[in-house]
Amino acid sequence: MFRNQYDTDVTTWSPAGRLFQVEYAMEAVKQGSAAIGLRSKTHVVLASVNKASSELSSHQKKIFKVDDHIGVAIAGLTADGRVLSRYMRNECINYSYTYESPLPVGRLVVQLADKAQVCTQRSWKRPYGVGLLVGGLDESGAHLYYNCPSGNYFEYQAFAIGSRSQAAKTYLERKFESFMDSSREDLIKDALFALRETLQGEKMTSSICTISILGAGEAFHVLDQETVQRLINEFEVVGEEPPANEAAAPDAEAAAPGAAEGAAPDQGAAPMDI
Repeated sequence: MFRNQYDTDVTTWSPAGRLFQVEYAMEAVKQGSAAIGLRSKTHVVLASVNKASSELSSHQKKIFKVDDHIGVAIAGLTADGRVLSRYMRNECINYSYTYESPLPVGRLVVQLADKAQVCTQRSWKRPYGVGLLVGGLDESGAHLYYNCPSGNYFEYQAFAIGSRSQAAKTYLERKFESFMDSSREDLIKDALFALRETLQGEKMTSSICTISILGAGEAFHVLDQETVQRLINEFEVVGEEPPANEAAAPDAEAAAPGAAEGAAPDQGAAPMDI
């Protein structure tokens, strides 16, 4: 991906009007373990794939609690995600101390995007190599945002980032119209099915995935492995034929656009464990 003299500095524009260092940071997100988020009117579910870099090591934590009403799932450079989640915690604590009320999700996302944008405009900094799915609940309802290393942010009904996330996006695009009225259990079920789409035939178990949820009257928390495994067995996520088979032809036709968007091949984890 070397771009000659135009990718040596984050502030150097190419003749085509591109900032290659920022694009490389976005590529790090595509190479990371998959993360998925989806929301209804009252709940938000965040899920991630746990991939250890070695059989002798444990996996890196991909889902972080920010506050009782906000959580994040990351894909990309885990160290950057840890630093940003700590920044978000500090912002929530400061706002709560000053105003004695929870920080609105949209305001926190804007502050996070502004922090990421600064790193694209300073020659002595580098962009954060991590994408964040921010799920939260405030007075206006449930929200799901995606924060990009470029400083852009988008609100979604459901979204997937990371390695092989295009398969999960295809599943979510077929189902998202029913998410707003989904129950808590149905939302978790759809999250598990979408997460399975990223595994490419690998058996779905609680040891390779993390599920978290927050909602009305339910603070953000990560489900324990026993609960996740029970839900997998209950929903028959392991044995049931994936719904994607019904749309095999359209998915095949959409393969080229998916590649153009930079859907990462299965190349394994990078040395920095993304």
